Amino acid sequence: MQFPFWPKATNVQLHGSYDDSFTPLIQAFKQIQPQAREDSQPGGSALAVYFQGKKVVDVWTGLIKQDTPWQQDSMALSFSTGKAALATLVHRLADQGLLDYDQKIAHYWPEFGKNGKGDITIRHVLAHQSGLFDIRQNIQSAVQMLDWHEMLKVYENATPRFEPGTKVAYQALSFGWLLGGVVEKLTGQSICEVFQNELVTPLGLDGAYFGVPAAELERVARPIVAVSPDQTANQQKVKPAVQKNVLPKGRRPLTLQEKMIKLTGLDPYEAEDALMPKGISRFSFFTDRVLQACIPAANGVFTARSLAKMYAMLVNQGISDGQQYLSPERVRLLSQIQNTQRDRIMSIPMNWRLGYHRILSLGKRVPEGFGHIGYNGSGAWCDPSRGLSFAYVHNFAGSSITGDPRLWWLTQTALQNADLNLTGKKGWF
Repeated sequence: MQFPFWPKATNVQLHGSYDDSFTPLIQAFKQIQPQAREDSQPGGSALAVYFQGKKVVDVWTGLIKQDTPWQQDSMALSFSTGKAALATLVHRLADQGLLDYDQKIAHYWPEFGKNGKGDITIRHVLAHQSGLFDIRQNIQSAVQMLDWHEMLKVYENATPRFEPGTKVAYQALSFGWLLGGVVEKLTGQSICEVFQNELVTPLGLDGAYFGVPAAELERVARPIVAVSPDQTANQQKVKPAVQKNVLPKGRRPLTLQEKMIKLTGLDPYEAEDALMPKGISRFSFFTDRVLQACIPAANGVFTARSLAKMYAMLVNQGISDGQQYLSPERVRLLSQIQNTQRDRIMSIPMNWRLGYHRILSLGKRVPEGFGHIGYNGSGAWCDPSRGLSFAYVHNFAGSSITGDPRLWWLTQTALQNADLNLTGKKGWF
């Protein structure tokens, strides 16, 4: 099963195991591996899939760093893919009776209630309708994101951009502090501790962190960037500063493309405010310091098998390894669409559920499916109607707010492969 116009990778050394019935997906996984050059290996990736209660794919390939092969327990920074893991933790606490989706956040976190935030509920945050998507205008530097307690105070003092519940705007970075602050108030423990104690350990996940312990850093895949002699020479040259045109309030002029977007009713400055804190171009999520920090909306680190197993539990009515992790009643709530409006940041309707969004494929319809993708093209999701859960992580260079063609193609192929097994026909839609 070939992805049109995608060059077929050669000499892909695949490790792990898979069920023969998912060979088409394995072929697609091999095909999308970036081509290695003589001077460099572009990195590696891992794929895990559960189908009808059975793990049918658990494979990996490539390197986690130069000269270090990807292992079965290697983890990868997955950016927003981790939002779903944080949401799943919140649902666990809801199941335990510790919170209610429609309760005002200020009920649990009194300091949060000022500056027009008194009516914001947990549901508003899970469905990205709180109006608290802005980070750029709320902090002076991306480095501030490393200070968990400072960021909680930032959002205690923040003012929503619109009345909660009236619009939809992806809380790209703020999501983690908004929900994490509630979790800490409820439990009296750090969000990283609660995540390990209430999600990772009960589900038996082999690699899932917000804030990677120092002893686990060697397991984390990092981008492998080849630097040519010409690039090294250019880096040593001092480039003259370029004075950019700046509009009032420090805004840069919009590009022609952004002006066209604005004509459709979206404000490109809002996306910048949600996604790009000042100084983000000098901020790397792959340094040890950032990996060890707690930024739950953006720096979750996972193995593919951990994400796939978490979603497999959601497919299986909340049961994992014979234990009831979430109640069936709770699980049924998770696929319910909370809004269908066009997202002001993502620019398309995301059909937000309670912390998850719709599955983005190349054609296959998945009305009951939900999951979350990450900025680097990682992604994980489940489809209860097919009994299917899927996770893909990597350390390739590149970025895209809605994933990338590799993820779209793997998602489409996984759904086709499942349909082939269920009905004998793969179909495109």
